[in-house]
Amino acid sequence: MLEVRDIHSYYGDAHVLHGASLSVGKSEVLALLGRNGMGKTTLIRSIMNLSPPRVGEGEVIWKGQSIKGVAPHEIAKRGIALVPQGRRLFPSLTVTEHLTVLKAANVREGWTVAKAFELFPRLGERRHHYGNQLSGGERQMLAVARALMIDPELILMDEPSEGLAPVMVQHLEAIIAELKQAGLSILLVEQNLYSALAVADRVSILETGRMVYEADAATVAADPKALTRFLGVH
Repeated sequence: MLEVRDIHSYYGDAHVLHGASLSVGKSEVLALLGRNGMGKTTLIRSIMNLSPPRVGEGEVIWKGQSIKGVAPHEIAKRGIALVPQGRRLFPSLTVTEHLTVLKAANVREGWTVAKAFELFPRLGERRHHYGNQLSGGERQMLAVARALMIDPELILMDEPSEGLAPVMVQHLEAIIAELKQAGLSILLVEQNLYSALAVADRVSILETGRMVYEADAATVAADPKALTRFLGVH
């Protein structure tokens, strides 16, 4: 469904992505791993055109069509949702308002507020609370639920387990598995290696802006070279 082909992205004069490529299939979870500062978030932002890839250098293909250079809101309309690092919620909006800002409360097709509350019962209990009144786990639930409201086919998740207690990380893993079962594709950027391996079908490892390793999750988990050299895990 998604193909990233040899893209180059920059922050100012800093060359961050050096010909990065990856692909995500239908109902697949691809974990994008790497140490801090390797360009993982830049790659996510490049797909959404929030950090536009350099013109003439590489391509981003979604369902057979180029989306390189397409406005981020148009990319979202085409079925790619972003769960950004740090959640990026509005402190002055309630849980329900976060969800209905993207879809009216009376809509009955696709992902609805009621369906989101079925997936995240805790959000239903906290529906009238503001963004700044939620716990870290609740904020992450809301960030995922908000992304679902555009009825995506692919979700880009950037460090979703960051700052969460172990029990909430396990809950998040179960949610990712449930979304995959429902037919969604997920590109998962994670620092929590073992959480990523628990849910991923395949793994791509990014090092200094280049893809250096790709394999199925079970192979990565059993490969000391990948764990030690690229991820710093002993």
